[in-house]
This record gives sequence, C-alpha cells and structure tokens, in this order.
Amino acid sequence: MSAQQFTIDTAGRGRGGTLSRSARASRFWTTGLGLLCLLLALPVIAVVWMAMAESDGAWTHLLDTVLAGYFKNTVLLMAGVAIGTTLLGVPTAWLVTNCRFPGVRVMEWALLLPFAMPAYILAFLYTDILEFAGPVQGALREVFGWQSPRDYWFPQIRSLPGAVIVLSLALYPYVYLLARASLIAQSVCVLEASRTLGCGVWGSVFQVALPLLRPAVAVGVALALMETAADFGTVSFFAVNVFTTGIYKAWLIMYDVPAAARLACMLLVFVLGLILIERWSRRRLRYQHTTGRYRSLATLPLRGGAAGLAVVCCAAPIVLGFLLPATVLLVNALGVIDTDLLAGFWGDAATSLGLGAAAAALVVVVGVILAYGVRLDGSAPVRALARFASLGYALPGSVIAIGILIPFGALDNFVDGLARENLGFGTGLILSGTVAAMLFAYLVRFVAVGYGAVEAGLARIPQSIDGAARLLGERPVSMLCHIHAPIVSGSILTAGLLVFVEVMKELPASIILRPFGVNTLAIRAYEYAIDEQYDEASVWALLIVATVILPVIGLSAAIRRTRPGASGQTGETLRL
Repeated sequence: MSAQQFTIDTAGRGRGGTLSRSARASRFWTTGLGLLCLLLALPVIAVVWMAMAESDGAWTHLLDTVLAGYFKNTVLLMAGVAIGTTLLGVPTAWLVTNCRFPGVRVMEWALLLPFAMPAYILAFLYTDILEFAGPVQGALREVFGWQSPRDYWFPQIRSLPGAVIVLSLALYPYVYLLARASLIAQSVCVLEASRTLGCGVWGSVFQVALPLLRPAVAVGVALALMETAADFGTVSFFAVNVFTTGIYKAWLIMYDVPAAARLACMLLVFVLGLILIERWSRRRLRYQHTTGRYRSLATLPLRGGAAGLAVVCCAAPIVLGFLLPATVLLVNALGVIDTDLLAGFWGDAATSLGLGAAAAALVVVVGVILAYGVRLDGSAPVRALARFASLGYALPGSVIAIGILIPFGALDNFVDGLARENLGFGTGLILSGTVAAMLFAYLVRFVAVGYGAVEAGLARIPQSIDGAARLLGERPVSMLCHIHAPIVSGSILTAGLLVFVEVMKELPASIILRPFGVNTLAIRAYEYAIDEQYDEASVWALLIVATVILPVIGLSAAIRRTRPGASGQTGETLRL
C-alpha cells in the first residue's frame, strides 16, 4: 500500500470515527443539559404549582383594585432603569477602554465600586440626605432664607423617578462589566478595516465598535432589569407599588400564598416577554469577529475640554453611587464602632466569603454548561429550556426560598418516613435549612448571570471554529477546555465577580434558608436595621463594601489581561 493510500484510508476512518464520537458526546451533553435545566427550574415549577391553588380572596381584590397600577409602575420602572444603566454603563466602558485621560486607570476599576453598595442602602442614604430635614434642603433654606416647603420646590426622592435613579446607580455595573469585556475582546483589525472603507474615528466607533457590543449590552441590561423586577427594599422604601411589593403584601400581610404566587408568575411572564422581544429584534443578526489577528488596543488621547468631559462622565457615577454614600456610612459608623460590636465580624465575614466563593464557582460552572450546551444544540426547545432555567433571577429571593423549601421539605419528609419505617429511626432535615439549600438558592437566583455572560462571550466565536475542531478530532469537552474557555475567560471572570458580589449582598433567601446560628454580613446589617439601630447597621454595610472591594479590583485587572493576543505591551495611540 502506498503512503498516499494509507493517508487517505486513515483519514477516512478517523473522520468517520470522530464524527460518530462527536455526535454521541453532543447527545450526552444535551441530555445532561435537559436534566440540569429541570433541576434549576424546580423552584419556579413549585411557584407555578402554588399559583394553581385556591386563593382566599386576595387575588380578586388585587385584580379589581391595584393590579393595573402594579403593571404600569413596573413597566415605567424597568424602562427607566434600562435607559439609565445603558447611559451610565456603555459610555464609561468605551471611555476607559479606548481613551486616555487623567485617572483612567483608576476609573476602570472604580466604576465597579457602586456594585458593592446595595440599592436599598442607597435608597435610605439618599432619602436621609435629600429629604426636607436633610442637609441639602437645610443648607438651601439657610442660604436663601426659605421657611417651609411652600417657599420653594425640590424634587421628591421617594418617588418612581427616585427609584429609577437609585437602581440605575446600583445596577449599571452589569452593563459596564459586560460591555468592557466585549470591548477588550474586539479586534483592532476590524476597526482598521472600517477606516479603510471611509469611516473616521468616530464613524468606526458608532458604526462598528458599538454595534458589536449589542449582545453584551443586551445581556447586561436584561440582568439589571431582572434585578429590578426582583428588588423589594428600594421600591418599598420609596413607596412605589410594583409587582414585587404586591407579592410581599399578598404573602406577608394578606397571608394568601396562591395570590402571591400568581403575581410572581405574572412577573416571570413579563420579564420573559421583554427578553424574547429583544432577542426577536436581532434574530437575523450575528455578532462575530471575522479575524483572529489581535494587537494591543489603540487608545485615543483626550486633551482639554474632551479630557475634562471624560473625567466628569466617569467620575459622576463613582461619586454618586459609591463615594458619597460610603462617606455618609462612615460618618454614621464612627460614632458607634467598638470592639464589642465587631466581635462577630470574623465569623460572619468567613461565612459570607465562603458562600460567595462557592456560589460564584458553582454558578460559573453551570453557566458554562448551559451556554455551551445551547451552542452545541441550538434547537429552539434547548434554547427555551435554558431560558426557563435562568428565570429564577426575576423572582425575589424569598419566593425562591419558598420554592426550594416545598420540594426539599417533601423530600426530607419522605426520607425521614422511609427511615423510620425500615430502620427504626428518623433522619430529620437533610436538605432544608442547610448550607446546601443556601447554595442551591444562590445557584437558581444567579445562574442567569453566569449563563448570560458566557453566552455573550460565546456569541463572538464563529461556528466555523467548532467545525474545524471537530474535523481535527476534538470532542465537545476538549473544544470547551482548549478553545472556547480561553477565549471567553473575560466573560467567565465577569460572571464570577457579579455572582460573588451579589451573594455578599443577598438577604431574603439567606435569612429563610440559613442553618441555625449561621449569619452573614448582610443578615447582621439587616438585624440592626430592623431594630432601628441604623448607625450599627452602617458599620456592617461598610464591612460588606470593604470585603468586596479587593476582589472587584483584582478581577477588573484580570479581565483587562484576558484580551486575545495580549502581550502586556502598552496600547498604541490612535491618531485622528
């Protein structure tokens, strides 16, 4: 047999065998993906099951009186937050990535700091600052000699616009992080090609760079909107009646769980509809780089008024979303902080850090599995299943906790009864009220973060790379580890950061599902707040902020280094 014949025969057998193994691996991955999605959807299914139960009459009352108002306020709130987070997140991400101006290296990580400040704390602080008895209006009355509210007009912070502003300041880092990760991954060659076709610097920005950001921005806005839909502290403090406040009222005041579950289902349908509308609007579009050539990102030097405007644009959300609130918290805390108050800090901090790290790792792994499974099998049922599994982010944490307690409690009772019948002793609670239940709640609550970030990263990789890898004998797992994961490492780090910080701030699910005697920093701050010990609560809120600052800075630097082809060299200068 000639060498040429041997090569052809071996290639044929290898190609046939590889395709067969690849098909089997893809089917195995798809089956596992389906089972995983059903597990993640279990709390949502439990909530839907609760909604089918008979209501005690609260549902009819809600339907006749306030349901239309809930819908209207929810639409306005989410529309305002979508606009606000986009206006704050996209321009700042572009400026710190593609421009040079004073303080840019500090601002690229400082723009993440507002994410460490819970929205309900911002609501309390800004109400304290801007209300009639607060320092701002007090100073105005002192300067202009005003005596009462009839003498002047001042915007009402406890209102729907106030809630939009506070939530936008707290949630714009979602859009900023994903937009920045996408900008870092963009190829300079694509931008240069647009220049050769007649685009100027700003033309290539608006016609090429920003359109390529749409998937990442869409995911960031969707995450911010789902967080807005699930928010309770801010809207309740500002007396804005939305679906979330209705859920809590029906559950905790009217004691009608089916009515609360029906409102939760309506909220789910509402959020899902928004996501589907956005995806339908770009159903025929693809956002992929057509070159593998990457160099250091070119930067546009800004001088004079342009540099000053860039500094103001980037500094404003940092000051309003973090520095000013942190200063107020620090002033409140300095008067009460002592050794006795901090006695339980190390234990609570260790618990929060451990839960945050474990939840971040778990969510990232599951998010990669979901996004990669959808990439392998892009059929409509698989995509719909993955979307349904990630809808937990639109539910309040307390509703998810109840949705977990129902199946977990039933399973615990079944195992306990089985053990008593066959072994003569009970097993008690195996899953309910355990750290495992808390981690599962975090997974259900935040899997949309991991899935959305990784999906946005994978969307930039052409499918032709997968086909070439299969022809070379790569299996799905091998392709994921050796090809896709390195390319989307920035998106993976972004997802880990988001989940870690969110878990550090998570409150309702933690309180309901925590084991006896286990506290987190967020729980401790809440316990002081409900006892109206606001200065003590400020201490623990500051500790939450201090705990997440270093991970935020470190991961921001890591994301900066994940650009494909990065060599650590200083970026080029972009000439006008």
